[in-house]
Amino acid sequence: MDKDEGATEQTRPAWLTWVPRKLAELKAFFVEVRSELKKVTWPGRQEVQTTTVVVIVTTVFFGFYLYALDILLSRLFTRVLR
Repeated sequence: MDKDEGATEQTRPAWLTWVPRKLAELKAFFVEVRSELKKVTWPGRQEVQTTTVVVIVTTVFFGFYLYALDILLSRLFTRVLR
């Protein structure tokens, strides 16, 4: 590296090199993301549908369970506090 090159980089203000550095980091980030997405094993349509149904059924079940528990505890505390 020449002395002139090093001197020019040192005399540049930090804000002037910020944008090119950030753009290079952003490009590297997207290259890595693309590389990682190629390694992903995506689920099939049937698996997605099955797990979606399981999630919906579980959510409805626990919704009713917690609703019933709330009513039960509300009535219990109402009687205790009377």
